[in-house]
Amino acid sequence: MTTPSSNTQSNAQGSFGAMLQQARKHKQVSLEEAAAELFILKRHLQALEDENFAQMPQAAFARGFAINYAKFLGLDPVKIASSFDAAYPNELKSDSMRNVESPLRPMGTLQRDTHNRIRFNPLLIIAVIGVIILAIFLFRMVSNASKENSDQPISTTEDLSEIEQAQGAAINDATGVGASGSALNTGDANASMASLEVKLTNTAAVSISDASGSSLMNGAQTSGDYKLLGTPPFNVQIDNIDNVSLMLNQEAVALDSYATDKQASFELAP
Repeated sequence: MTTPSSNTQSNAQGSFGAMLQQARKHKQVSLEEAAAELFILKRHLQALEDENFAQMPQAAFARGFAINYAKFLGLDPVKIASSFDAAYPNELKSDSMRNVESPLRPMGTLQRDTHNRIRFNPLLIIAVIGVIILAIFLFRMVSNASKENSDQPISTTEDLSEIEQAQGAAINDATGVGASGSALNTGDANASMASLEVKLTNTAAVSISDASGSSLMNGAQTSGDYKLLGTPPFNVQIDNIDNVSLMLNQEAVALDSYATDKQASFELAP
């Protein structure tokens, strides 16, 4: 049996095993990594580097392993094969020839361990993260847009309560008299009622309710003339008096006397 010590002269001349080991270390590749890439058992690669022919498979397979290992490490496979042939012991060659007609046995090739060698593409990971960030950004944009739409002023028609619609309280015509104009002058039947005339020169939030708790006007109102009828006293709230003028029973109400920073909140009675 030939051991690494019997190949001292070959190693001194630059044996194939030494060349393989030096090339692997220069490439900074471990035996485990090389074995996984080449599908060759680690112990067979170690045997090639140590020129431990007793631990190698049959000569033909060992020579093929040496050639593939050389190609992987960037060495000249022809030179490695020649060095291998020169160093291979004659007695092992004889044993190998006697075993030519025997059934072939596995020579130590490896099956790739897909469980432990799953590789991730960095670009694919970055792309997935980008898609997630984009989805979150679009979701927030849609949410904010929905919130802004819900905060927009509702039209005057939607703000009118059922009582206001029944009374025909809000009017926008030149005469200032609505469908319930006749009811405003019914005499004793409405003696305890009072009329309010609200004029808006621009959009403003106006809320007015009467003593019965009925909401005569509520929320954002567009510019125009509004005539309301209810039971005094009235609870009045205005967000900007510059855009609003108010008359109670056809008498102007001085909103400045009730306002603080253009906002007014007060109780009004004849």
